[in-house]
Amino acid sequence: MCGNNMSLPLLAEAVTVSGTEKETAAVIFLHGLGDSGHGWADAMTAIQLPHVKYICPHAPRIPVTLNMKMTMPSWFDLMGLSPDSPEDEAGIKRAAENIKAIIDHEAKNGIPANRVLLGGFSQGGALSLYTALTCQQQLAGVVALSCWLPLHKSFPQAASASGNRDMPILQCHGEMDPMIPVQFGAMTAEKLKVIVNPQKIIFRTYPGLMHSSCPQVKGDFGCNMHEYQCSMCVNGFL
Repeated sequence: MCGNNMSLPLLAEAVTVSGTEKETAAVIFLHGLGDSGHGWADAMTAIQLPHVKYICPHAPRIPVTLNMKMTMPSWFDLMGLSPDSPEDEAGIKRAAENIKAIIDHEAKNGIPANRVLLGGFSQGGALSLYTALTCQQQLAGVVALSCWLPLHKSFPQAASASGNRDMPILQCHGEMDPMIPVQFGAMTAEKLKVIVNPQKIIFRTYPGLMHSSCPQVKGDFGCNMHEYQCSMCVNGFL
């Protein structure tokens, strides 16, 4: 299996938007630093497909080095937001296992991994990328908003056992993002092209957009559920 059962409390507390028909696929969407799953659950409702379950977990509250050790919702510790910043390797790997355990839980309840789409914003997007690229099971794809690839220097070796070398990835990034500069997003896209099939990478930028989402990004997220048909309908996601 992809992970273990350590994340069941994380799943139990998650905001879940149930499908209006029999649920045959799932989206797991991870919020950014200091946020919660509630806001993104509302966004998922706006682009909801009737047979898809949307799961928006809440990150645990931990001290964050970047924010003067203040305790806040965070998937792992952050020391900095540049490509050369030290990283919380143990925390990143632990968080990824927690998300993989949710994937396993869904598989045990009838939604196989290849019908699970991971997504996230900022730190949540970073974790969704790392989780997918280190998961042995094939996933439906990743939607990564305003983020980066954690532990990027460990790739492509870290993905040697991954079942996601041919996985579609949509990256969206604001061109005026002051926290995670768009150049960092572009570097991530180039790195991803040596890890997975480069033809499956979509990197979109948004003029004037800072470190946030907007109706256009959320619209592209929804529209790209249909753009993904070339890759994802093979697994019957749409």
